[in-house]
Amino acid sequence: MTAETAGAPGAAGRAGTAGTQAAHGTGVAGADGDGERERERQDDGYWAPGTRILWRYRANGTGHPHICRPVTVVRDTPDLLAAWVAPGTVCVKPEMADGTPVHHEPLDTRYTRPRRTVLSRWFGTGVLKLARPDEPWSVWLFWERDWQFKNWYVNLEEPHRRWPGGIDSEDHFLDIAVYPDRGWEWRDEDEFAAARRAGLVDDGLAERVRAAGSAVVEQIESWASPFSDGWENWRPDPRWPVPLLPRDWDGRPPPAGPEPAGSGANGTGTNGGTNGTGVNGTGTNGTGTVGAGADTTAPGLRRNGHRHP
Repeated sequence: MTAETAGAPGAAGRAGTAGTQAAHGTGVAGADGDGERERERQDDGYWAPGTRILWRYRANGTGHPHICRPVTVVRDTPDLLAAWVAPGTVCVKPEMADGTPVHHEPLDTRYTRPRRTVLSRWFGTGVLKLARPDEPWSVWLFWERDWQFKNWYVNLEEPHRRWPGGIDSEDHFLDIAVYPDRGWEWRDEDEFAAARRAGLVDDGLAERVRAAGSAVVEQIESWASPFSDGWENWRPDPRWPVPLLPRDWDGRPPPAGPEPAGSGANGTGTNGGTNGTGVNGTGTNGTGTVGAGADTTAPGLRRNGHRHP
């Protein structure tokens, strides 16, 4: 995962929790937990454009939400969910328990040392996220500040589970960057290997993740949807407000029914075995401070390492 590092479940905060952040106008909802966040559904059961929901990731090995991003629904149909993370959105992300940014922690200990969650503000130009039902990945689009398209980013992950307030998934560490010239490259292979050594990715999951990556590569090389769909020309509605982060961001369970192993919601404490990122906080998107915590958020991708033709 790239845009924000992933970490421990539980209440967000350092010296200030989500509740105290709200008093300072940092984009966190008040005591009702929802603030202005909408969960409007159309007659067909899908979210209407402009609805504000949560895009969450569960911590590897625990099933508890540990990343939360309030997003605005762009499109929601049986075939696709498209959602916008607006600049300035207050999100939840992890850091190491001693305050070290996850991407600064050596790989040997990145997935074994304790973590905690903190609030972070999304800086930069925002990101458009695309997810199709039952696919084990989502595709993210990044732009420069002048809306010059930068790249697609394929985040390999569990297929999304819908619940009334949003969607949940679990990151699988390995990613693929795709560029406007249709070139592509694997990302975060070192983190994928480290997660395997830490016991977060067993042989069966590793095989599924690699198979998912190969399937995406086939779509890239044939320039199939969503890369050929023109989403790079999309722009957000300027009337959309920045969604608020609810104080109960980790307390909304996924829908009843079969769940992946270790799934669930509403956890507390710190988790020593979770996922991270290798390119967080570089490039065009910068850093910021929310309450007591400074952090880096959305990434600028680097074209280093092996790049496939």
